[in-house]
Amino acid sequence: MGKKPSWVPTVVTQVSLCFCLYLAFQLGQPRRSVRHGRSETRPLDLYFISVGGGFRPPTRQTRLLKQMEKVAKKYKAEFVVDVSNLGEDDPLMQNGTLHFSSRKVPWYTTRVSEGKGRGYFQKMIKLPYEKTLDVIVVDTGLLLNLTVGSLSEVGNNQLHWLRRTLETTGSNWRIVVGFHPLAICEDVEDRMEAKQVFDSLRSTFTKFEVNAYLSGQGCASSTGLSILSYIRNPGKMAAPSARLRRKLEDGFLLHRVNSLEIETYIVTSAGEVVHKSVLHQRGKEIM
Repeated sequence: MGKKPSWVPTVVTQVSLCFCLYLAFQLGQPRRSVRHGRSETRPLDLYFISVGGGFRPPTRQTRLLKQMEKVAKKYKAEFVVDVSNLGEDDPLMQNGTLHFSSRKVPWYTTRVSEGKGRGYFQKMIKLPYEKTLDVIVVDTGLLLNLTVGSLSEVGNNQLHWLRRTLETTGSNWRIVVGFHPLAICEDVEDRMEAKQVFDSLRSTFTKFEVNAYLSGQGCASSTGLSILSYIRNPGKMAAPSARLRRKLEDGFLLHRVNSLEIETYIVTSAGEVVHKSVLHQRGKEIM
């Protein structure tokens, strides 16, 4: 039997080196990114963004808005929910509408009033296959006023409006948005009255099958909710390092909605996806 040609070992060695180099590059890849990830948009799904508003230094605010613009463009986000206590005076929203003006992406914002005006409303968003998504924004400032004994007419009107809206809506998905968490925090003056109001709200949400409550703040006891999905803005979440905490402070949430589930991704200011949760229809998962 004749010897193998002298070039065969050389070719085998080169192929092996190329394969090892390929593996090294793959293992060294960073965590998935919404900008460069393999996942593509799903044409029958709806995407929207939620973000915590408020004041930020100009450089951080610009970086956040640019990242949101990239994600909104890639996933064709239909709208943005700005969870803030300032309403239309929120600086992130005011500057954000300029960044998003070319795409005509609407912004909806929460606010915390002191008993004057009306900061609650409902937006019904159409989904494929004649399904709908309700985004119901509540003014949690009016709810806190109720807990300290100032049972204002405006506060009562909001509660009646909320129950009537939930009772009459036929939407497949129902998301309620408010600035404060539905839990007792240390800065609430009357803990017993606060607990009664929040318990009543959670009971209402359960009765009318609210799927999720999205807030801009959180506190130590807020993770104990178990009757509906509780989605908190990443800006106030705990992080193992100061670097990640800063990325989360300037991060936001990307939501993907279809008739069966809602996926929520935490996106950092660097465009990294650091967490994903899935809420199934009538599910009670907590993020």
